Amino acid sequence: KELPTVLLIHQMDRHEGAWTILPLMRDFSIAYGRNSSWIFFCEEDTRIQVVKLLETLGRFDGSKEWFLGKALYDEESTIIHHYAFAENPKVFKFPDFAAGWALSIPLVNKLAKKLKSEPLKSDFTIDLKHEIALYIWQKGEGPHLTPVPEFCTDDVNSYKADNCATTFSNFLPLCGEPVKKEDVFVAVKTCQKFHGDRIPVVKQTWEREAALIEYYSDYADISIPTIDLGVPNTDRGHCGKTFAILERFLNHSSPRIPWLVVVDDDTLI
Repeated sequence: KELPTVLLIHQMDRHEGAWTILPLMRDFSIAYGRNSSWIFFCEEDTRIQVVKLLETLGRFDGSKEWFLGKALYDEESTIIHHYAFAENPKVFKFPDFAAGWALSIPLVNKLAKKLKSEPLKSDFTIDLKHEIALYIWQKGEGPHLTPVPEFCTDDVNSYKADNCATTFSNFLPLCGEPVKKEDVFVAVKTCQKFHGDRIPVVKQTWEREAALIEYYSDYADISIPTIDLGVPNTDRGHCGKTFAILERFLNHSSPRIPWLVVVDDDTLI
């Protein structure tokens, strides 16, 4: 049989935000909407047993709308999911991208049609797998994620992988000796309203272990001290402050410092 068509999303660069997948739905629909049954998504380190994958997908009627994957759920409501389903977060399932996930072509065509008539309202993405599942679900009008046990994240050499259509193999490289603390400059992003409750936690925990650290805010407070970057605090988006930090690091720090770490005021290291 013919080999499957393999697409690398980073090469499909005609769309801004292609990594969020939804902007590509119309392309998928136009190119594959009439001669394919499934779009299967995976990560670079996902390993696929193609015959097993075809057998698994063959259990589902490809003429209907299907959203398949290894199901994840929140044990408790969480801020990165905007406290969705706060009363019982376990009822909402979203896919583990590492195991791979699949959309039937009828569902791809439906999503493409909706995106054409109702463009995405925001390009702000925090947790893609959860947000895609929410978009597909469409407040109950679309399908829930259907769990597929053959979509796995077990290691390819594990005994558990015998029945898996997908496995996951991610080997961390040997990186050498740890970086010296003096080679790391830590930039903490904060704002005036959090000076009193968040910064003391940083100072009582990991600040003492950082050799080089500065606090950047919208207000200069000498007791911390913080540096006013001249960028007002905003509720949505902090790119301006981040760019100001990058410019200050490049222009004011020692050129011998090879690493910059940018964190928020509620980050624990």
